[in-house]
Amino acid sequence: MDTRIKTLAVRATLLAALCAAGASQAATITIQSRDPAGVGFNDPTPVAPVGGNPGTTLGEQRMYVYRYVADIWEKQLTTDVTITVNAGWEALTCTASSATLGSAGAWNIWHDFPGGKPGTWYPQALANKLAGTNLSAGVPDDGSGFGNVDIKTQFNVNLGKSDCLDGSPFYLGVDGKAGDAVNFVETLLHELGHGLGFSVLTVYTGSVSSAVGYRLNADGSAYQASGGLPSVWEQYMYDNTAGKTWLDMTSAERKVSTTNALGLAWIGPQAVSGAATTLTPLPVLKVATSAPGYSGFYAYNTASFGPAVSSGLSLGALAVVPTDLVNGSGCLPFDGATSTAVTGKVAIIDRGTCGFAVKAKNAQNAGAIGVIIANNTGGAAPGLGGSDPTVVIPTISVSQTDGATLKSAVTAAVAYGTRRSPGLVSASLTTDPSRRAGADARGRPLLYTPSVLASGSSVSHWDVSAVPNLLMEPNINADLGTVLVPPKDLTYPLLKDIGW
Repeated sequence: MDTRIKTLAVRATLLAALCAAGASQAATITIQSRDPAGVGFNDPTPVAPVGGNPGTTLGEQRMYVYRYVADIWEKQLTTDVTITVNAGWEALTCTASSATLGSAGAWNIWHDFPGGKPGTWYPQALANKLAGTNLSAGVPDDGSGFGNVDIKTQFNVNLGKSDCLDGSPFYLGVDGKAGDAVNFVETLLHELGHGLGFSVLTVYTGSVSSAVGYRLNADGSAYQASGGLPSVWEQYMYDNTAGKTWLDMTSAERKVSTTNALGLAWIGPQAVSGAATTLTPLPVLKVATSAPGYSGFYAYNTASFGPAVSSGLSLGALAVVPTDLVNGSGCLPFDGATSTAVTGKVAIIDRGTCGFAVKAKNAQNAGAIGVIIANNTGGAAPGLGGSDPTVVIPTISVSQTDGATLKSAVTAAVAYGTRRSPGLVSASLTTDPSRRAGADARGRPLLYTPSVLASGSSVSHWDVSAVPNLLMEPNINADLGTVLVPPKDLTYPLLKDIGW
């Protein structure tokens, strides 16, 4: 899905005469529809009430979810200035197998207003809170009818139809029982989070180009290689490799940081404090071998198929499935030699070409008792999607770097056995109580920085290594709730760090 904030309208101002007022009351969020008659919120198609949503037309159910989600945010936020969300249902890009679900973003942004940090960009809803007034009040509309709103949203009106992610419509219930449909409550809750300020906002991270890392200039007309104004986010974005925040980096350094997998942490005190009670101890693969330099702990991720895995599970000895650049490692039934090597052991298989469940099933058929998928790109160990009820052996994943290390360990261990019994590498699952899943070594939550820039997702989300899953990760996971604070989630702590 497209979850990147798109700053489609920009306003900059110097408002020296305004008086800042401290926000003291719960937020009020209004929703403006831009849908024409018969479309979106005005769709008269009869539907049955579903999952706590009492609407009897498709349009009514859509608006009910908007109001339901707005109410959640109202109870969380404090501001004396009404937050205005402009909403529409439109035909967005999609095919029978993929679709843009929608997006939301701050429609107006501001700098140098009373109550804000000088020379720093803020999204309008937050800027209004800090200034104690609606900064866009009295500014002529741009002709769109929504030129002065805080947040603009758009969602795919065709989702679930035969030519638009066939069979996976938005689920409009509010009970969390979405099944195979797309949970619209969680999707909208996530997107409004972006509009309220969960995004680096005014640093270019949209695609792989020389402009990545550039800041928006003071009049909002262009991203520039040097100068420009920082986002309020940048003071809290700390790159552990560079040893500095984005606020202190050059554009070139910020570009490198956007793809520093597992290397960019959020150091705002509210989110760091929240991470200590929200993120679980880091699940790790414990490896033991006589070969020096390989025993230790390795981070792992889990699969949506096969038996559930947890701390305390003994996996067994490891074996390596040869790399197959033509067909994809593990994508075809194993030959005799490979079957002999993996029988009674845990097969290490490179990611790529075919589905994870296919690799696991082929390993199982060859006699393996477990599977470790080694990532084929930089970054964290990936979550393993897919479905095959006939897979009955445990399957986990590790990072590309750790996968290479484990394969080397298997080779190195051979010499530490006997002629009749070569040395082995054994593995089990445990946790590292000194580390948190989704945080750096100092317990600071990680931002999403895969080694290949993910346009619309990189940097402005929590990393996918977080456990439990967090609302503001780049994907909407099935186990999310609607609580935005610790010990369930870190969305609101980050927003508090930037001024909410």
